Amino acid sequence: MIGDIEAWLFETLVQPAIFELGLMAYIEDAFTWTQFALWGVIQIAVIYLVCRPLEAWRPVEPRADGAAIRTDVIYTLLQRLGVLPLLFFVLFTPLSAWFDGLLRDAGYVPRTIDQWVPALAGMPLVTFLIYALVLDFAEYWRHRLQHGLNWWWALHSLHHDQRQMTLWSDNRNHVLDDVTQAMWMGAVAQLIGVEPGTFPLLVLLFGLVESLSHANARIAFGRFGDRILVSPRFHREHHAIAFRPGEPARACNFAALFPLWDMLFGTARFDGRFAATGVEGRTTPEAIGRGWLMQQWLGFGRFLRALVPARGADRTEGGRQHEGA
Repeated sequence: MIGDIEAWLFETLVQPAIFELGLMAYIEDAFTWTQFALWGVIQIAVIYLVCRPLEAWRPVEPRADGAAIRTDVIYTLLQRLGVLPLLFFVLFTPLSAWFDGLLRDAGYVPRTIDQWVPALAGMPLVTFLIYALVLDFAEYWRHRLQHGLNWWWALHSLHHDQRQMTLWSDNRNHVLDDVTQAMWMGAVAQLIGVEPGTFPLLVLLFGLVESLSHANARIAFGRFGDRILVSPRFHREHHAIAFRPGEPARACNFAALFPLWDMLFGTARFDGRFAATGVEGRTTPEAIGRGWLMQQWLGFGRFLRALVPARGADRTEGGRQHEGA
């Protein structure tokens, strides 16, 4: 049934658009991303059916700011239903082809994991897990850079502005930040030979776990489980405004899937608490931004100020926001 729906969407909507844009060379990839959009619908439904009851059952805090939550829903719909991924696909397909040609001209031909290790050829779940581990390792360091570079933190802080975290908060990002993430993950996936049909499944896995980790649910996976998979409690510590007086906030728990990387590189915290979230000093709707467009505008302004600080006050503000590095 899902296959029939995919075929109808592709033949009715996507294929005619591909013809009009003159991108028929990428018709197979376009079908893959049609699948991604459909699975995005399924993913949203699954996330809601799983996470919303958990939020209702054991909420960390009352759902007090309905407008902020509705804005996060917009972010999720734009991202998960394929609107932004489709835009990135159109923009980055030529860039991806150029990058692939550059690698091949340099003598590097990406190989899949089972080509490197033939014994894994009949073990698709193992190869999928290895790809997830490698991509999560790359995401861990991208996330640390988001907190370590002032200009990147200026964009990423939009994600941390949310003081009412819910299952919808994962996709609350600046568009420029989404662009860098898409380029980062796409480049790493190409380098390690992730097949086009596998990459959307990996994206879906990241999305499922990250939506759960942002949920307004007093949920943990236990002493050992929290060290295997990122839980709402583990990730909420990353969003905390502050830990203790004089101790920098947001300097921990960067991994998206596996706390392993935080444990290996000394950034893991298992304090077992559900702290208040947000960015210190941004408490009013005006400072955070009312609605998607205003938040994007404010984030872009912070980005420009971080690139070209005009006054010492700007540098001071940037350093204060950047304390989580």
